[in-house]
Amino acid sequence: MSGDTTTFDEVADRVWVARYRWFDVNVTLVGGSAGALVVDTYASGAAAREVVADLRQLTAAPAVVGIVNTHEHFDHTFGNATMLQAFGPLPVHAHEVAAARTHAAGERIKTAYAADSDDPRRDEVLATDVVPADHTFATRAVVDLGDRQVDLVHPGRGHTGGDVVVRISGADAVLAGDLVEESAPPSIGADAYPLEWPRTLDRVLAMLGPATVVVPGHGAVVDRAFVRRQRTELGAVVDTIRRLHGRGVPPDHATDAAEWPWPREALTVAVQRGYAHLEPDRVASTTDG
Repeated sequence: MSGDTTTFDEVADRVWVARYRWFDVNVTLVGGSAGALVVDTYASGAAAREVVADLRQLTAAPAVVGIVNTHEHFDHTFGNATMLQAFGPLPVHAHEVAAARTHAAGERIKTAYAADSDDPRRDEVLATDVVPADHTFATRAVVDLGDRQVDLVHPGRGHTGGDVVVRISGADAVLAGDLVEESAPPSIGADAYPLEWPRTLDRVLAMLGPATVVVPGHGAVVDRAFVRRQRTELGAVVDTIRRLHGRGVPPDHATDAAEWPWPREALTVAVQRGYAHLEPDRVASTTDG
């Protein structure tokens, strides 16, 4: 990874991935005879201009004909407007829940950046136009790229309520979004569904073969064995939340009351979110994105 220009590397037949330093986020290009899809668009309008420049250096790639957002978070959607300016009025695909929540999620992150005057990228985040997807689906959609189809699948809730996994015909590759993260334990935030996430990953695992290339939302490309390990660790987190809740341990004491596979400081919100979904009367008071 470099600070300016990042290389799009071909990880499977006409599937190119670039790993960007800011948030260690992946942007993917999927090519076919009729054009290419950009999957996720980076974390600001200015940052996405770097992606556009890098894409234009990829001379083997066909013209961009569409965009996919794997979920609504700003580090995956704030480049939408820049991509549309660069490549024209293209369809932007996402799950219906993600599209509906993109504006609100974007405004929340802008509020957070506005309060942090020391962040060097504050101004570019605040200047970004938030553009939600305009082509949405509930369970599955297919994008025709000519000699191959791209399946957009919602395997269930996990990192958010509208996660999308991308499967590509003719390439043993799956783009998992933030349902899988390599550079850190998966982020379980206030709009996550930790109790459902292991089952969602089971559905993702059913899509993978022993040699499948898996592109996570953040970090290096991984394989099925990595996804299986992350699912096992996430399952242990969920089992521990259920056990502590059943014992009556208050949520603000839960992270210190057990052993966890991931750092305790990364699990505070996961515990709160898990407890809320184990207590239906508390769900209405939690943030669902």
